[in-house]
Amino acid sequence: MFEYLLRLGDNSLILSQRLGEWCGHGPVLEQDIALTNIALDLLGQTRMYLTYAGEIEGKGRSEDDLAYFRDAHQFYNCLLVERPNGDFGQTIARQFFFDVFNYYQLKGLLNSTDQRLREIAEKALKETTYHLRFSSEWVIRLGDGTEESHTRMQNAIQTLWPFTGELYTPDALDLEMNARGIAPDLQEIKSSWHIKVAEVLQEATLTLPETSWMQSGGKQGRHSEHLGFLLAEMQHIQRTYPGNVW
Repeated sequence: MFEYLLRLGDNSLILSQRLGEWCGHGPVLEQDIALTNIALDLLGQTRMYLTYAGEIEGKGRSEDDLAYFRDAHQFYNCLLVERPNGDFGQTIARQFFFDVFNYYQLKGLLNSTDQRLREIAEKALKETTYHLRFSSEWVIRLGDGTEESHTRMQNAIQTLWPFTGELYTPDALDLEMNARGIAPDLQEIKSSWHIKVAEVLQEATLTLPETSWMQSGGKQGRHSEHLGFLLAEMQHIQRTYPGNVW
């Protein structure tokens, strides 16, 4: 249960950190603020997951301890969320792929046998519904926009597609959590994910990639070099001045 909660919290935490990198650098002010607000929503979800994880672990570690004092191999986020921002199209594609998954995952967690997870999911689903609407609209707007925006969006879809399979491919932990009624069935989420993604990409005049080969390993603590650089920046202050607060 502890590791499963870390997976949920780490996905939100790392994606929040990535989106935070856009603050002050967005293509227009409105989208700059929107991405920052989504980052804050995800950070709020992270706090709920990691606080619960610390309680389950029973070693007195807080949400801050779990965020700032674990090394890269102790993080269990999927590889997709640690991918660099790239251009705005790549950020939107990454967000869209994750939002679709997170939306159906949270809907499934509403039926969890764990009351605390049900409560977290109920709150987070409201935010994630907005996130999905935002990213879907931008996929369509860019895909069905100018020649350049279409090309950039198609390239982003192609680049990030091999990192999507890890989202909905279950491993032993996912299967155990589902068997216990705590987590949703990822095979059901896979079907819903593909239907929604295909629907949006068709409206955006974008082509679904044909490759079936997928990257994996993030959920087991095996990450790309990108996560190490991200954590070095995110954890720098707490590692340098441990225990300090604002």
